[in-house]
Parts: sequence; structure tokens; C-alpha cells
Amino acid sequence: MIEATSCGGVVIFRGKILLLFKSYKNKYEGWVLPKGTVEVGEEYRDTALREVLEETGVKANIVKYIGKSQYSFNVPEDVVEKDVHWYLMRSESYYSKPQREEHFVDSGYYKYHEAYHLLKFANERTMLERAYDEYLSLKKANLWGTKKHY
Repeated sequence: MIEATSCGGVVIFRGKILLLFKSYKNKYEGWVLPKGTVEVGEEYRDTALREVLEETGVKANIVKYIGKSQYSFNVPEDVVEKDVHWYLMRSESYYSKPQREEHFVDSGYYKYHEAYHLLKFANERTMLERAYDEYLSLKKANLWGTKKHY
């Protein structure tokens, strides 16, 4: 068994959620949240911000850690057990540009119910729910967009 750690972000701008569409040789297709592998010596928060920027072109700010998801997948000769640490993030604009080198062919911001139904993986839908609930709580308390909750 191989253990791996990734970090990602649920990025929100004006109530909408940033998603990426990945298309890889017709083997893998679907909408996902931005995430990627932790590099040696890198803090989880830094990985999450870097991956969002690399995969979407979005410079986001971390609002809050929202939890960890876990999944496994098969590679030739082994099984990879992956932990993903997730952060609620905010963006300052609708701009996004998918990273073609990683087989992302589209990106954009979607309303919560659209994003929820578009997401390919159940564990990402769970993180979206958590992040959006937190977003709504912060917005209701007039704290969204301030640094009071960090």
C-alpha cells in the first residue's frame, strides 16, 4: 500500500463555487474541486493555495480548514490510500483558466446546487457541503470577507 497526501480548496466568489473539468484520454472525465499533492517540506495550507493557483489560475485566500477526505485507487502492482485536506477559500474575481497540462479542459464558478450535482466524487460533494455551510454561517454573521474568523 502506498500512502499519499493532497490538499485542495473549495473556492467561493459571490456565492458561487469554482470547479474544474478534467478529461484524460477518455478514461477519466468529470468535474472536480482543485487539489494536488503535498511537496516535500510544504505546509498543507501552502499546498492548497498553490494547487488552486496552478490548476485554475485563481489567487485565493484561505478562510478555514474544513476537514479531511480519504479514498483509495489502484495503480499497477499496488493500492494508493490518499488523504486530502480541504480548505474553504475565497477569491476576488470570476477569472479562472484551467491548467491544460493536467488535462483540465474547463473551469468556472457554479451555483451551489449546480456544483453539487456536477461533482464526480461523493467525498468532494461532502466537502462542498461543509464548506458551503461554513460560508453561509460566516455570511449571516457578516464575517465573510473579513479576517475575524481565521
